[in-house]
Amino acid sequence: MAQHVQDPAVSERRLRPIYDNLEVGNNRKALQESEKVLKKHPNQLCAKALKGLALLRLGRYEESHGFLQAVANEKPVDDATLQVLSFCYKELEQLDKIVDIYNYAVKQSPNNEELLAHLFISHVRMEDFKSQQSVALQMYKAQPKNAYYFWAVMSVVLQGVRGPEKANPAKRKIYLSLAQRMVDKMIQENKLESEQEAFLYLHILQLQGMEKEALDFLNGPVCEKVYPGAPIYLKINLMKSLKMWSECNVLLKNLLKEDHDRWDYYKDYITTCFELDALHKSENNIEKTDEEKDNVQSNCNTIEECRDFLTELIESSEKKVRGPYLARLELHQRMRQHNIDAKASMGEFSDLVIAYFRLFGDKPCCTHDISLFLPAISIEERKELANKLVTETGITSANLPKDKEQMQKHICALQVSRICGVHLDTDIEHRLAFYTSLKLRYEHGLSNFGKDLLPTDMGPSDPYALLAANVMYDISQEEQKSDRIFEALCLLQYVLRNSTSNFHVKLLSLKIFHMLGCLLGAQEMYEYLEIKQIQLDSMGYVHCNPMILAGRFSMARSVYDTTLKFFTNSYKERLEYIAYAYRFCTFSKLEEFMNFKERLTNSLHYVAISVEAQLSDLAILYGNVQQNLNTYMIMSIDPVEDRISWNELRDNRDLTAMIRWDPVHLVDTDRERSQSFKQEVEILSIRSLMLRMVASYVDLFHPNLSVKYCRAAAAAGPNLQELKDALPGAKETAIIESLRDSWLVLFKRLRAAEDLKPLPNRFLVDLLPTRLHLLLEMPYEKFFSDLSELVMEMYVGNNNLPLQCKVVTDNVTQVVNLIDATIKESNEATTDGLWRRREWQSKVGAGLEIISLYAFILQAIYEKLQASTKTKQKRKSHADGGEQVMHEKERCQLTVEMMRQLKLEFQRCDKCLLSWNTPALPKNLNSFMADMSLKPEVEATLIGDVASTVKESHDFMITELRNLLKDKIRMVTK
Repeated sequence: MAQHVQDPAVSERRLRPIYDNLEVGNNRKALQESEKVLKKHPNQLCAKALKGLALLRLGRYEESHGFLQAVANEKPVDDATLQVLSFCYKELEQLDKIVDIYNYAVKQSPNNEELLAHLFISHVRMEDFKSQQSVALQMYKAQPKNAYYFWAVMSVVLQGVRGPEKANPAKRKIYLSLAQRMVDKMIQENKLESEQEAFLYLHILQLQGMEKEALDFLNGPVCEKVYPGAPIYLKINLMKSLKMWSECNVLLKNLLKEDHDRWDYYKDYITTCFELDALHKSENNIEKTDEEKDNVQSNCNTIEECRDFLTELIESSEKKVRGPYLARLELHQRMRQHNIDAKASMGEFSDLVIAYFRLFGDKPCCTHDISLFLPAISIEERKELANKLVTETGITSANLPKDKEQMQKHICALQVSRICGVHLDTDIEHRLAFYTSLKLRYEHGLSNFGKDLLPTDMGPSDPYALLAANVMYDISQEEQKSDRIFEALCLLQYVLRNSTSNFHVKLLSLKIFHMLGCLLGAQEMYEYLEIKQIQLDSMGYVHCNPMILAGRFSMARSVYDTTLKFFTNSYKERLEYIAYAYRFCTFSKLEEFMNFKERLTNSLHYVAISVEAQLSDLAILYGNVQQNLNTYMIMSIDPVEDRISWNELRDNRDLTAMIRWDPVHLVDTDRERSQSFKQEVEILSIRSLMLRMVASYVDLFHPNLSVKYCRAAAAAGPNLQELKDALPGAKETAIIESLRDSWLVLFKRLRAAEDLKPLPNRFLVDLLPTRLHLLLEMPYEKFFSDLSELVMEMYVGNNNLPLQCKVVTDNVTQVVNLIDATIKESNEATTDGLWRRREWQSKVGAGLEIISLYAFILQAIYEKLQASTKTKQKRKSHADGGEQVMHEKERCQLTVEMMRQLKLEFQRCDKCLLSWNTPALPKNLNSFMADMSLKPEVEATLIGDVASTVKESHDFMITELRNLLKDKIRMVTK
């Protein structure tokens, strides 16, 4: 159909009110304005598209789809309509449709620069690098601009390093060689214009391992002309790759003379010195006789020159900076690693550390700086060094710091002592005395040096309290009691009142609240942290993981929503970052943005929370059967296809967020991360498979709700009835059988694995143990495998169905028995109800999750069988020819009986929850107050508030779980 052409100015004036209302979020008014325009001008495509956008934002998806499809069918070519359609498809995440509409528009106007640019960017969003290349060259042919040509070059590069053939070395080489030749052509024609073009050429050469050519280009006239500000690290890295140690050494020395505090330069400079030293030794060994080889000194002039150079920098610096002092420590460490007598050349290592400590011990970074070098010395040397540092501060048990600087040095010395393992050598009584000393020093520092702080400042003596909390946690672990850690929590809450911005205190409090099973306190700390944006991925694990199955499904769901909203919104933003990188030709940032996008898209935290959110939704369903089934349909769970890219999952957790001073010889952060990540992936495999199994049960009885059906229905249109008639296949239960077999194999493998032991959780900053062993301990495996059998037999109607019904009903009884036993065990802990609180809550939460999912499945089955009974239809038998099949009415009666039994179990479970006592504190409040020894006006309210939070958390949990049970009882009441 020919499109009606209007004056753009007139069209803009008519549509302006719609744009304005959409921009301010007044979507209903925008809809009204679009209807006004369409009433007078029904063929105005842009108005139709804007109406579709308004409907989309109002949540009227089906109506919106109709308008958008009608506009797309008209094949618009005007920019305004295309932009609106493009915006709608981006919100719907239907990026392929943007490609389609611009493809047609470009065919109508092959040389239209703006349309070609939009088409190129639409391919960028789809990561179709080959199409990007083709469109970019088409643009360059129409408008010979460097930007378009280098869009094509970059597209070729991406085909080699990220395209479908990236794993093929030969193909990769072809693409990168082509990209190099394309840029060589521009260089020969003297058409290189910008820094980013030169950067891209350097990048292409480096990807091919052509460091010599890259360095020559970097030092050449073309690069000096267009890229005079090339980062010096490019040259340094190329020199290191080419083993140009002498030249690199000279360059780094000159750089360090200009900037004495570049730690990265120092490390590379020292490396070049040792490489040159090794080179000199090799040459000497070749030229000398055997007798002369024995006389070769272990340290040659290069190392001596390095030492002298560092000494010169230290002595010549007007301002004392850390760089050369750290470099001296690094040199001493490297010399020892190379079996060079560092002591004879540079003196005792401990003396160098003390010299550094004297200058920079009052800086908060000093502890971290010294800890870098501790692994290279023996445990005995570490402890000796720690004692020297404490002595150096001039502070003993009998005196207090005179000023803030002396206090900071003392804090640093104590932190280093803990890292060296000194604190663990003492008995509990000495550590309790040390804890008391730390509290007093915190109070002294607060009252003397913590006045008039800004709200964003951390208290200068806060580290004393953080160290005290770690000491009390150590004692708790040894005693296996919660009184010490509860006291530490009270101390941290006291610190937080005085230093509201100390996120270290908030993080430790958050973990302790989770350890004690106090989800309300943990949630308050999480909100207090104000974690936002990328932190939701890197730090969200500290709260999201422990709160799963902790007994507060609705609270967990709220946290999941915030997290998932970030990932959803940022995905669109990340695509636009990549598009902007092309538009502004910032090729140096392009791959960084692409890596960032991949890292978030494949985040284990994101994938796991997505699965947990869906399981929570199914567990807390409370409406009538149609409402629940509609909720299920919206989830679009596909039981057939496993959508998780298991080999691409990324661990984006920031394990350094919690500051730690634990003994370096007992901490292996990399191993802890690896073990934890592996277990979290296994947890995800259990949870995602369980979700797909539940979906397969529902889809079997309600195939019109399945993902594949919905997609097919959208495509079938008027032939929908034919689709419904053809839907039942010869083996509908095959999916369930396959998932059940995978379920059993998964659990068998996990139970046989020897490398999946619980995480030790020895120190306060360690990761909490994962839920893997809880999932293996609870009857998930048997319950859902038996439930799979029940669902299949219920669908087919085998005569042994009553027996399988009894098996599943007995499984429900066993789950409730386990909940009952767990609650009784908790009630019997009258002297310390907090130490195992998290374990007990998780068991109860897991048990309720199992039977809640079972209630939804029964409800879905009953709905289908009841509908079949009312319409007097019989399901086609899929059993063998001679086997008798139960009718829908009989199966419906069995389902009703199972629902009655489930209702009784829910009622029994409700009584168990009602009997669950508030967890007993390990001491009465007066005893805690006597031990805390804080300010009298603070003690009562502080300890009382923490105890009250524990009680309120329990009460809220019981209330929520009982309300959940009431909803489930209504669901299964027939």
